[in-house]
Amino acid sequence: MIIFFTVLEVVTPVFLLAAIGYFWVKFGFEYRVEFVTRLAMTLAVPALVFTSLTQNTINPQFLSEMIIVVCAAYALVSIIALVFTFIFKLNLRTFLMPLISGNTGNLGLPLCFLAFGQDGLGYAVIVFAFTSIVAFTFGLWVVSGTGSLRQPLREPLVPATILGLLFMFYEWETPKILTNALDLIGQMAIPLMLITLGVAVARLKTRLAFKTLGISLSKIMIGIIAGIGVGYQFNLPYEAFAVLVIQMSMPVAVTSYLLAEKYGADAEAVAGLVVISTFLTTFTTPVLLSFLLI
Repeated sequence: MIIFFTVLEVVTPVFLLAAIGYFWVKFGFEYRVEFVTRLAMTLAVPALVFTSLTQNTINPQFLSEMIIVVCAAYALVSIIALVFTFIFKLNLRTFLMPLISGNTGNLGLPLCFLAFGQDGLGYAVIVFAFTSIVAFTFGLWVVSGTGSLRQPLREPLVPATILGLLFMFYEWETPKILTNALDLIGQMAIPLMLITLGVAVARLKTRLAFKTLGISLSKIMIGIIAGIGVGYQFNLPYEAFAVLVIQMSMPVAVTSYLLAEKYGADAEAVAGLVVISTFLTTFTTPVLLSFLLI
């Protein structure tokens, strides 16, 4: 019973904020996703990433190992996803990236922060940054047939992650005034991302199909299997292991839909995966947390 209420305390604020965005749109109020997303991804999220790393108490040497672990986890997910698409004869451009790239930002960061605190957020940020790099390099190449290694560096969160790691490794500190300002800016990130997630889901137009349900559930299970397998293989400590599993289990990222829409893949099919996998997460995440928080 105690575990149930602990999980409820973690999950409820996340889905409550997403619900605010969902019903905000359904009630006909204006919400400029492009502006809010640009504000979050250009300013708030990089500030959150930078401050969470610079104020992190995690051993820098272990954090280096965590980066290797995340690379291994995504390599395993990519292999399983590729085999999955070939077995079920799915279109590679449409379905490969949704199976690989999870919503480790809008959903993963707040979940890990609420469940495991500041240290958990530090681990989760590594996964989130790597997810973004994968989406804007490998993801672009898969969906569009072209890609650039320079693209990730144009995304502010990548330089913010690199700077944060440097500050943490060398134990540098920013001036107190700047630190306080960055803290305040970073605090906007999680509410903005969650509300925007709800808005995006509310605006996606798709139809429910058995195929969509099956692929969505498979995406979540592939992530869980990869997270558990790699976590055990590298003998991660409890907190890092739990964060890895949670992040790898996240639903299809809205980024996958945006890439499909922009580069001519089946955007409607991807939209269906975003909606259904996000809905499934309302059931799978509490169950997963119940095991991880024991």
